[in-house]
Amino acid sequence: MCFSAAASFTAASVLAPLGVASLVRAWRGERRYLALATLPVLFSVQQLMEGFVWRFGAIGDAAAVERFSLAYMFFSWLAWPVWVPFSVYFLEPGRRRPIYLVLAIAGGLLGGLQYVPYFAHEGWLTTRFLGAAISYEGTELLDYVIGRDFTYAIYLFVVIGPLLLSSDKDARVFGVLVALVFVATYLFFQFAYISVFCFGGALMSLYLVWRPFSTPPRGRATTTSPALA
Repeated sequence: MCFSAAASFTAASVLAPLGVASLVRAWRGERRYLALATLPVLFSVQQLMEGFVWRFGAIGDAAAVERFSLAYMFFSWLAWPVWVPFSVYFLEPGRRRPIYLVLAIAGGLLGGLQYVPYFAHEGWLTTRFLGAAISYEGTELLDYVIGRDFTYAIYLFVVIGPLLLSSDKDARVFGVLVALVFVATYLFFQFAYISVFCFGGALMSLYLVWRPFSTPPRGRATTTSPALA
């Protein structure tokens, strides 16, 4: 395993331009894919934040490590459980959309309960460097209510479930890829599960760049979501 500042910065530098290209294709093709096509760009920003965590950790700047760790965890706790069901929302027929809207709201509530307390309680988020990985640990608010295992089960359902349950093939394939990342993380990398899971998800988001889902099939009119028109 070779996770490092170089790995994070490389992932960010690769995902950013490819993600922009994916957005352009979605804009020119089927705009209902715009939210999903944004994921590689968001992953790029998250990996950039972790690159800075590595860099400032190497020079012993604890304050900077804390700032960039908080920025990194913003994506882990808030961006993914909200943006993933939100992005699938636009791919679904009208009768299924309320389900994904509810999941996005639930993801926002879950993420907010976990993330916001970091700012009120010093020391609740701790960052440990394990040589070839980073472990983001500490106290979580819902530890006192439902327990960490149940919290993470809900989190995974909100993040992976919308993809696997989508009526869109490309969303389902991406969901399977993310699920495989979770299985690998659970089996081999529990000591740094947040960092590894997000890094793996970032790599899997390259599927959204490679797959030409944004080009309308020949003979079919471009479908634009009213919300994105």
